[in-house]
Amino acid sequence: MGSATFLEPFTQAKEWLTHAEKSEVNDPTAMAVATVNKSGAPSLRMVLLKACDENGFVFYTNFESRKGEELLANPNAALLFHWKTLRRQIRIEGKVEVVSDEEADAYFASRPRTSRIGAWASKQSRPMEGRFEFESEIARYTAKFGTGDIPRPNFWSGFRLVPSYFEFWRDRKYRLHERKTFKLIDKQDGWETEEIYP
Repeated sequence: MGSATFLEPFTQAKEWLTHAEKSEVNDPTAMAVATVNKSGAPSLRMVLLKACDENGFVFYTNFESRKGEELLANPNAALLFHWKTLRRQIRIEGKVEVVSDEEADAYFASRPRTSRIGAWASKQSRPMEGRFEFESEIARYTAKFGTGDIPRPNFWSGFRLVPSYFEFWRDRKYRLHERKTFKLIDKQDGWETEEIYP
């Protein structure tokens, strides 16, 4: 039942993401994002990964949403990818930074027009009286922008999680799973790796 070979963590993560894109039916880039509030209480939700390279893992949101406010107040987070069909998961922890305006503008411009209007219309995570209120806001911004350009709202941008920890988990029979961790020592010395008990 030999141990599998693992690559450098960013390369390994990209390889597993590529496999997921071929095998997962719905949202292969879906990941759970965990944050904490000012009192230390955790919060968890699913978002879609929008970029991944050796600089980190990027997702976008409204800064006035619960996750946006929590990440701006405490720029630490954890991610979890779980692919049921592949029987694999990746846990990632690290510091979070706001992406550049240029990066956020480019991604926002690539979104469907209705999604860009939705970013303006949604007061994300805040109470609304009913769906009609949201639909009225969509209509208002649709009329406002007409057929012209829709700029990115200043309250909407992206976060990049810069990993300091990875854990790759692979399912094995009889719950004898395989787990490999990568902990960042520093930029010069790179990653310390360990296999850990399931």
